[in-house]
Amino acid sequence: MGRLWLTPREQTAWRTFINTLPELNAAFEADIAPHGLTMGDYEVLVLLSEAAGTRLRMCDLAAALRLSPSGLTRRLDGMVRNGWVSRVACSGDRRVMYAMLTTQGSKKMESAAPDHVASVRRHFIQPLGSDGINQMCDLFGAVKSHLEESRSA
Repeated sequence: MGRLWLTPREQTAWRTFINTLPELNAAFEADIAPHGLTMGDYEVLVLLSEAAGTRLRMCDLAAALRLSPSGLTRRLDGMVRNGWVSRVACSGDRRVMYAMLTTQGSKKMESAAPDHVASVRRHFIQPLGSDGINQMCDLFGAVKSHLEESRSA
């Protein structure tokens, strides 16, 4: 068995990471709030906009968002009320429901996207610089690969 405790440098890295994420997410939330969106809403709009036919099966959308079916229902309820997303039954299989981006939802995302991109640049890209971005790609690529390998083992 390896060391029980983290080294001081490991602990600093871990705590800096874990304590910075909520602050970073709060900055992104604050910058998109004037559009009447949460980051969760924005993520739904982006995923649907990138999907074939601007729709996803509800189970696939829930998996992509790391939400339970009931969590996805709660997330979508307000978006459906606002006219940004619609729920559409599958004509070939009554058990399947789709979440579909509406024209209004597409317009909402398009109006928020420039501010979101500016927020990402201001709070994430610029502080890291191009060398830091390259390091982030390498470092989190390694973490992601490890997690994927652990899941399939």
